[in-house]
Amino acid sequence: MMDASQRISVIVPVFNGERYIRDALDSIFEQEYSPLEVVVVDDGSTDNLATVLSVEFPSLRYHYQKHGGLSAARNAGIRLASGRWIGFLDADDLWAPGKLKSQVKYLAAHTELDAVFGHIQQFYTPEEEEKVRQAYRYSREVLPGFDPDTMLIAAKAIRRIGAFDEKVKMGEFLDWFARAQEAALVYAMLPEVLAFRRIHVSNVSITRRNETAAEYARLLKAALDRRRKSGY
Repeated sequence: MMDASQRISVIVPVFNGERYIRDALDSIFEQEYSPLEVVVVDDGSTDNLATVLSVEFPSLRYHYQKHGGLSAARNAGIRLASGRWIGFLDADDLWAPGKLKSQVKYLAAHTELDAVFGHIQQFYTPEEEEKVRQAYRYSREVLPGFDPDTMLIAAKAIRRIGAFDEKVKMGEFLDWFARAQEAALVYAMLPEVLAFRRIHVSNVSITRRNETAAEYARLLKAALDRRRKSGY
């Protein structure tokens, strides 16, 4: 057991995520790391999520708020988190076994770092695989995961950089990470797979693909414009 100064707070934003939340939370609680604080931010769900959590996961912190989007949910989790380190997991994704142990070990050996990422792999939800495959093609290639699911970051660093922009409804992490780089975030990328992204028919990146691409382009341009103005 480590002392409370080494606590990791894991923020799980969720909206109507009853279907997959059990798998996501199991992948967190199976991490073999302590002390661990799990903060689930319910962003206005209308399904049976609250009941599932109260009955099956009574040890976690549960926060309900009016629906405001993914950025608003993550920001609420950051405000509630008490840990030295902060991790994120979307409610339909999974952490790999040993994720936290690997990252904490690396951070202990590289104390100059603010954050550490890992690789990520996508997978189709088994019962929907054929349906999703017919309409969308996603690579199963292991890729560097510049993604909140793989990130473990010092709480003081994320608060220095600032909150997720709640006006950005798609590509919010792209926007935040661009600002993090401008704020000189010191980070490393581990070679192993630390998270798995679930591909299913309700993914916003699938159902609103054209909008997502346009928003990414806008955010990239905004980041480049800020760099030009600052001389970065």
